[in-house]
Amino acid sequence: MKIQLIEIAHARSGDKGDTGNVGVIARRPEYYSLLVKYLTVEKVKEHFRGICNGNVELYELPNLGALNFLLHKSLGGGGTISLKNDAQGKTLSSVMLRMELEIEEKHLNSEH
Repeated sequence: MKIQLIEIAHARSGDKGDTGNVGVIARRPEYYSLLVKYLTVEKVKEHFRGICNGNVELYELPNLGALNFLLHKSLGGGGTISLKNDAQGKTLSSVMLRMELEIEEKHLNSEH
């Protein structure tokens, strides 16, 4: 079944120079394993095609039920020199949450 990421997670984002930082947090503890399985570096890189011009790094934070993605070369040089409307990457989390994931229905309960 196809769902938007926002159905199983929420997110926060910001900047570290020219790197966008997006934290994705499972809405329920049982959804963390779905994030690990389906929200891959490759999937994120494809979703941010045209925005992220560098590598995507992933850090797993199982004790928080979260994943942290670094999107290198995404902010036009960074806050003080970028001409982008969102030089601090504050909207990257909204973009991330609109990603569609193909998840096996057996992994979701009927009340997700």
